[in-house]
Amino acid sequence: MAEAISNTSPLFYLHQIGALNWLPRLFSDVWIPTSVVQELAVGRAQGCAVPEPTGCSWIRIVEPQRLPSQWLALDLGPGELSALALALENPHRIVLLDDGLARRIGQSAGLTVWGTLRVLLEGKKLGLASAIGPLVGKLENSGMWLSADLRRRILALAGETLQ
Repeated sequence: MAEAISNTSPLFYLHQIGALNWLPRLFSDVWIPTSVVQELAVGRAQGCAVPEPTGCSWIRIVEPQRLPSQWLALDLGPGELSALALALENPHRIVLLDDGLARRIGQSAGLTVWGTLRVLLEGKKLGLASAIGPLVGKLENSGMWLSADLRRRILALAGETLQ
């Protein structure tokens, strides 16, 4: 079974749509850096419904050994930087990122990058949902912006159509 490293947004969005429990079905474990724990805590303090990572037995808090200095000047948050650095040190793990710039950096570094939408597609393949269209709608209602083209492509990959 694959192993993963996650940034904040996939945990947040999957929690919002009731699919956070898909992660231990897709991955044997998920590592997150302390900066992700801190970003979730900030969201909780602001009144957002966010997961409590210490309550998930399949999440382990792991710190990267170092952050590549060339990444520090980029417009990335601490969670994204730390998740990418941890993935660079552990390239066999899938890194979960939604931010476009973070995804491009991870891919250019040769990492396997999944976003929240890929988690939904993989979950459907495992039979965790009969359709992801309603979940994609919930993601959009939770604040995830998707272009009409991306929405169409994701649903096509899932064998579904716009309704």
